[in-house]
Amino acid sequence: MRWKNGLAITAIVAVLVGGAAMFKLLAPENYGLPQIEVLEPGPTGVRVEEAGVFGNFYPAAGDGPHPGIVSLGGSEGGLGRGVKHMALELQREGFSVLQLAYFGAPGTSESLERIPLELFDRGLAWLGAQPGVDAQRLALVGGSKGAEAVLLVATRHPELRAVVAGMPTNVAWNGINWQRGGQSESSSWTSGGEDIPTMPFSSWNQAEGVISVYRSIEDSAQRAAAERAAIPIERARAEMLLVCGEAETMWPACPMSRAVAARAAERGGPQIHILAYADAGHLVFGPPIARDNAFYQRLDMLGGTVEGNAAARADSWPRIVAFLRETTMPRPLPAN
Repeated sequence: MRWKNGLAITAIVAVLVGGAAMFKLLAPENYGLPQIEVLEPGPTGVRVEEAGVFGNFYPAAGDGPHPGIVSLGGSEGGLGRGVKHMALELQREGFSVLQLAYFGAPGTSESLERIPLELFDRGLAWLGAQPGVDAQRLALVGGSKGAEAVLLVATRHPELRAVVAGMPTNVAWNGINWQRGGQSESSSWTSGGEDIPTMPFSSWNQAEGVISVYRSIEDSAQRAAAERAAIPIERARAEMLLVCGEAETMWPACPMSRAVAARAAERGGPQIHILAYADAGHLVFGPPIARDNAFYQRLDMLGGTVEGNAAARADSWPRIVAFLRETTMPRPLPAN
C-alpha cells in the first residue's frame, strides 16, 4: 500500500489516567500534566461556536473540495496545543480540520464524564457542511481517550473513510473527573442519554504503576465485563490505522490494538493496520520532536526510552499522513 512509504501528519500529546489512589498522584497539580487550555485558533483558523459545536476550524488553502478531519485530544480536555499543532500540520497538507472540544470548554461538560456521542455526530455534520469540504471524504483522528472516542464514533458513521487512533483501547473505560482527583464512577460516554457500558478499573499496584489500573482487561474473571464494554468495531466501515508503543506504562495500548483488529477480523469489520513500536510508550503518537526541544527529554515519561519514542514518531508520522491521503482520495463515479 502507498501509505507505507508516504509523507506526514500528526501531533497529539494527550495523557490518560484512570483508577483510584493513583489519580491523586497523577492529578495535574501533582504530576505536571497540562491544565485545561482553550487556545485561540490563530491566523489560519477560526473559532466555531454554533450548532452545538465548540472548536477551532482550520480550512485547507486553495480550491476544494478538500477532505475533512475531526481531530480529538485526550484527557487534557479543552482545545490544547498538541492537537492544535496537529491540526495546523494537517491543514498544511491539504486537509480541512475541525479541532473539536468535548469537555473542558464552553458549552461542554466540565469533566470527561457522560459525554454524548451525539456531540461528535454534530461535529462531523458541521464539518461536512462547510464550503470547500467534501462530505464524502471525512476522517477521524484521536489519541488516548480521544482514540477511544473516535473508535466509538466510527461505529455510528459507516460513511467515514478513515480513522487514525493513537494509543487506542478496545473497550470503553470509566470517565475522569479532575475535581475529584480524577476518580469517576460514571461512563465516559452516553448514547441517546444512556451510558455506554464501561470496563471497571482494577486495583492500583504501586510497583507496577498506572498500567496496573487497566490490567482488568487481561483478567479472565472480568471477561464478561470486558465483552459488555467492548467497542463494537465490526459496525464501522472506515479503514483504520492504530499506533501504539509496546513499552507503555499508562495502559496496554498495543494488546488492546491487537484486540481491536482481532475482533474486526472475526466479525467482518473494517480493515485495520497497526504500527507498534517496541521501545515507545504513551508518547509514541505525534510529530517528530527536535533534540533541542525542551520536551524531547521527557518523551520517556510514560514508557519506552527518549530515543525509542522519538524514532517511533519520526517513523509513524509520514505513514499516518500517507494513509489519510490514500483513504480520503476522491473516488470515481460508478459507471452508468
